[in-house]
Amino acid sequence: MAGLPERNPKCYQTRRIMLSACHRLHSPHLSDEDNKKVFGKCNHINGHGHNYIIKVTLFGEIDYKTGMLMNLTDLKDYMDQAIMKPMDHKNIDKDVEYFMDKPSTTENVAVYCWNRMKEVMDHPEWLHEVEIYETENNVVRYRGD
Repeated sequence: MAGLPERNPKCYQTRRIMLSACHRLHSPHLSDEDNKKVFGKCNHINGHGHNYIIKVTLFGEIDYKTGMLMNLTDLKDYMDQAIMKPMDHKNIDKDVEYFMDKPSTTENVAVYCWNRMKEVMDHPEWLHEVEIYETENNVVRYRGD
């Protein structure tokens, strides 16, 4: 087609969600005493909660027909299916099978979200980064490494 570039420009596209969940920082690979030393008050037997902010960033070519990398409605649906439904208003340690044998640290939550997004997306190769704010001061970014 005349006037079209040989290659479409690329862009980053990010969608942000917020979910509430509780967890207990506790590793099955450590003794109870070591868990208390490592995780401190976050190892409390009854757990604690967070209002997580999760950002999913895609990277890829802008479709010349639609002008979008991905329709944001589709990205919202993927994030609902992969992240919100399994985790929002849940006890991460007890309700999400992935955390039955690993501590529910923000690092592991980021890996979980990445893996789930890869499972549900039509174009998983576009997934660039999952960024999680456990609090406004504690942030983890994961890029599939």
